[in-house]
Amino acid sequence: MQLDRKFPTLLDRYYGWIVIGAIALLYAPLIAHWYDGWLNKNISLEHEYFSHGLIGLPFAAYIAWIDTRSRWRRLNEVTHPLALPFLITGGIFYLSGLPDFTNLSFPLVLIGVCLWFKGIPGLKLEKFPLLLVILATPNEIPYLISPYTLPLQAFIASCAGFILTHFDVPVTVEQIYLYVNDKIVEVAPHCSGLKMLLTSLYVALMLLYWTGTLRSRGKTLTFLGSTVILSVTANIIRNTLLTFFHGTGREQIFAWLHEGWGGDLYSACMLGLLIPLLGSIEWIADYFHPGTELEES
Repeated sequence: MQLDRKFPTLLDRYYGWIVIGAIALLYAPLIAHWYDGWLNKNISLEHEYFSHGLIGLPFAAYIAWIDTRSRWRRLNEVTHPLALPFLITGGIFYLSGLPDFTNLSFPLVLIGVCLWFKGIPGLKLEKFPLLLVILATPNEIPYLISPYTLPLQAFIASCAGFILTHFDVPVTVEQIYLYVNDKIVEVAPHCSGLKMLLTSLYVALMLLYWTGTLRSRGKTLTFLGSTVILSVTANIIRNTLLTFFHGTGREQIFAWLHEGWGGDLYSACMLGLLIPLLGSIEWIADYFHPGTELEES
């Protein structure tokens, strides 16, 4: 009888850990598959668009475990009616065997767990790490929107041609194609900067949260808008360099910047510029409008 009385107590005490362990066992192979694909680039092209999850998923775990854990414990234990539908849908998706459904089951189950343990207050508390997980979950959205990037591709090609012309490089621009010395460079959908734009906005959200600037709507919108401009500008410069290197026969450096680690280095440097960009926006906002942060929150 004493053992029977202790068992429910132990189960209640470690119930949360049991759930965390079960989720870890179920999704560790899936997340390992994501990381392998992102690091070794052996995942589908559309799923490579979500490689920002390399840093986003650990950051989401850090927020949930370090930043919000004490507040999570203080919340009342309440189960929301929507918890079960989310958990059931996530389970069905996981067991479907379809890659995208299996991927999407991860955030669905996490949302269901939040609703099961702490209801809507728990979901609100964990909304930002859940957002990071959702935005890092591979799906087919990039494939669906790629046909609509043609105006962006044409804009980048035109800008690259304009820059090369001013450096006396003989270039001809036809929609998304650039011709230099009878060599052609295409600003393809995956070269339109969509991946870099998505990654830049993702990293921008992380910086906004880390610095606490996310509380200010004005600074947040200004920074996200500036991030878009910076990302598009960086991609124009990159495509300009690629066109120049390919058109002038510098194939080795073209390959280094296009498919080698040079492209990763270029992207990392561009993302690094987001830090001083955010600092500049905060300094300008505080200089011209001191003491207005609380009003904007």
